[in-house]
Amino acid sequence: MLKKILLGIVLILVTVVVILVITVNLRYNRTFDAPYPDIQASTDSAMIARGKYLAYGPAHCSFCHAPMTEFQRVDRGEEAPLKGGFDFKMPFGNMFAPNITPDEETGIGKLTDGQIARALRYGVARDGRAIIDMMPFYDMSDDDLKAIISFLRSQEPIHNPRPKHELNFIGKAVFSFLIKPMGDGDVPPAPAPDSTATYGAYIANSIANCGGCHTPRDMMTGAYTGPGFSGGNKFEIIDENGNIVKGKHIMTPNITPDKETGRMADWTQQDFIKRFRDGRVIPGTPMPWGPFSRMSDMELIALYKYLQTVAPARSEYMLGIQNGDPF
Repeated sequence: MLKKILLGIVLILVTVVVILVITVNLRYNRTFDAPYPDIQASTDSAMIARGKYLAYGPAHCSFCHAPMTEFQRVDRGEEAPLKGGFDFKMPFGNMFAPNITPDEETGIGKLTDGQIARALRYGVARDGRAIIDMMPFYDMSDDDLKAIISFLRSQEPIHNPRPKHELNFIGKAVFSFLIKPMGDGDVPPAPAPDSTATYGAYIANSIANCGGCHTPRDMMTGAYTGPGFSGGNKFEIIDENGNIVKGKHIMTPNITPDKETGRMADWTQQDFIKRFRDGRVIPGTPMPWGPFSRMSDMELIALYKYLQTVAPARSEYMLGIQNGDPF
């Protein structure tokens, strides 16, 4: 009798596993419907210049899409070709930052403006699959989105094949059930560039993605799990050439105005600006200091003012943790 019960349990478990494997392999390539934003690239020089500034500056496209061999240049705030860059070793597989020059075979040359805009606005790729939440530009204004696409179109095409993403079974399961389009398309016009907290909020949340690293989140799904800007995300350390150092980690600090545990609790506005001008001080941090160093004082003042308005959150990650030790 006991053997029959155990055999029945085993058969049920095997059936469940088989069904799960079949379901995951049928669903992980699922596609989604999302509209194509009515945005067309421009050849206007001012529009292209704005897009270039965003890509190499606060939107930090170069930090992921420039070759890893160019990491030191990017880290100094210099410009490098966006022909494909970082290799992300994630819990669910390996992700490869693609070539985003206008090359027709290996880049974005054959994509329409609408396809590029949809990827950035809704997180839906050219083939209709959802993109993992690594480029959260869903609330970027139409003008800035147009500027970036205009700049991308203006680049020199560079032929540089990149590997396709390599998902393990966990990754396929995540894409089967958890990854979905993100943006809702309801995007207000950007506030006028100035030194106010209002413009700082736009930089932090719609362009620079400060919360993406400084807000606790599930690194498997990208979902936020804690107070905004309170730190605590765990990243592997990168060396001076942009290579990931396996087994060593760094935690993002709390940047809320909490007086006891906020990293910036005692920083003045000038301290904040100086920190960005100093660049990479702490070895190994994944912060894109080079691109961010290109921001103007006005933008940094706006960002500082905005961060002073977010809700203070007590967190143990005031200083971050490197290799298990605070720094």
